[in-house]
Amino acid sequence: MRLDLDRIRAAHAVIDPVFCNTPQYACEALGSALGCSVLLKVETLNPVRSFKGRGTEAVMSWLSRQADVDTAVCASAGNLGQALAYSGTRRQIAVTVVAAEGANPLKVERMRALGATVVLEGDDHEDARRLACGIAEAEGAYLVEDSLELLTCDGAGTIGLELLEHAAENVDVLLIALGGGAMASGIGCVAKAIAPHVEVIGVQPAGAPAMALSWRTGAVVNSEAIETIADGVAGRCPIPEVLDDLLVVLDDVVLVGEERIKAGMRLLYQHAGLVVEPSAALGVAAVLEDRERFAGRCVATIICGSNVMTSDFARWALD
Repeated sequence: MRLDLDRIRAAHAVIDPVFCNTPQYACEALGSALGCSVLLKVETLNPVRSFKGRGTEAVMSWLSRQADVDTAVCASAGNLGQALAYSGTRRQIAVTVVAAEGANPLKVERMRALGATVVLEGDDHEDARRLACGIAEAEGAYLVEDSLELLTCDGAGTIGLELLEHAAENVDVLLIALGGGAMASGIGCVAKAIAPHVEVIGVQPAGAPAMALSWRTGAVVNSEAIETIADGVAGRCPIPEVLDDLLVVLDDVVLVGEERIKAGMRLLYQHAGLVVEPSAALGVAAVLEDRERFAGRCVATIICGSNVMTSDFARWALD
């Protein structure tokens, strides 16, 4: 297990306060609709509209103290890239982001607005990862590979500190969106350390199931294609080191269908007034997929991002 509680506590001390101490509250209206108590931790009210700023702040705080590196590069569907650009600009560290050619135009625009050089490459995130690695090697830039870079997990883990240090006794289940694994591994580490009674469940789209399949088999399983609107968690090739962490801290991983994801977005809008991207609705989608499993329990989930185009949101959540 690469993570530990002391590292995560240390990360909390260097993160820009704009990302910390985010709202968390019991949403009674949503709970009534789902048949369980629901605690929401909202990570969208910040300059990059997602939780990723916690991890990039930890990374860039460290990188700013290194004398021989003043540039960074990452592959991103958009949220990590925005966050890295924000954290880099504040510290005069140049950032290049590689995204797939079909990346969300809103996220690409926001990455550039926040100061990143954006390169579009390939069909999906794995193509972007390969080019980012090549840029790092050719130009001497620091490669920030989300989830493999342990500081991104430490930063994401601070969500768990805030959530569980104030509400652990009331929480039965944590439902965490699972993509590369930074958020699930970081929060899972905290949960196992300070609230071991809490069941920690990762949630992936059925159209991007690589990490779920890997967790279930205990070895990396790559998928051939991705078919999901949840671009923030859409990867084909899990990182072995991250899988090892998740095997320790997760109690289960579940898959949810596209219609459940859309319904989750709709319910969050109707009952919590939240406009969210698909990845942020995975926790609600998991309850919709198996209401009996969660009935009467207190379920906490992280609203991890709101970078969604208005037209997409209307088509997915309001039609």
